[in-house]
Amino acid sequence: MKKILLVILLMTSPAWAQTQLTPKATAPKGASARVVDDCAPIGRTAKGELVYSIKCDNLPAPPPPPPQAEAPAPPPEPEVQRSGIFGWSYDRRQ
Repeated sequence: MKKILLVILLMTSPAWAQTQLTPKATAPKGASARVVDDCAPIGRTAKGELVYSIKCDNLPAPPPPPPQAEAPAPPPEPEVQRSGIFGWSYDRRQ
């Protein structure tokens, strides 16, 4: 009899572990209810673009790109003359 009870207990314990707790119907005073926003960004791509949930029906407008000041281009480097076999020697004589 003890073995049968042990087997039944082991077989039903995963079902008890999978149940989810239900939230309380009444919240205490001063506590705000937690609202899940489906359209909140959940991450960023490698390019920096925002990633949204599949549940989001209306995507928010993307933020405007930050203004970039035009910096003057650096002067080009002087051409290096290479010598040796296959141009592997970096001789920088002037």
